[in-house]
Amino acid sequence: MSKKLYVGGLPYSTTQDGLKEGFAAAGNVESAIVITDKMSGRSKGFGFVEFSTDEEAEKAIEMFNGKDFEGRRITVSEARPMEPRAPRRDYNDNGGGYNDR
Repeated sequence: MSKKLYVGGLPYSTTQDGLKEGFAAAGNVESAIVITDKMSGRSKGFGFVEFSTDEEAEKAIEMFNGKDFEGRRITVSEARPMEPRAPRRDYNDNGGGYNDR
C-alpha cells in the first residue's frame, strides 16, 4: 500500500523531478508533485511525495524532516486529507457588495 507525504518549506525553484530524485534516497517514489499557483504557475513552496510502502515513507520522514533540501529546511509529514473549505465570497456586479457562492 502506498503512502503520501506532505513536504513543506520547499524552495520555489524545486521541480517535480528534483523532488522525486531527492526523495528516492528513502525508497521507491511512486509520484512527486510540487503545488503551483494556477494563475502564475509559480511554486507555492510545498508538494507531495508518494512511496510504495509505509516503511519507505517512514524512512523518508526520518531522513528529511527538519533537514536541508536544496538550501531550505523542509517539513515532512504524513499527508492528511484535504479539509472542506468555507464557500468563497464573490463580488456582485448587481449593485456592489459581496455575495456568497
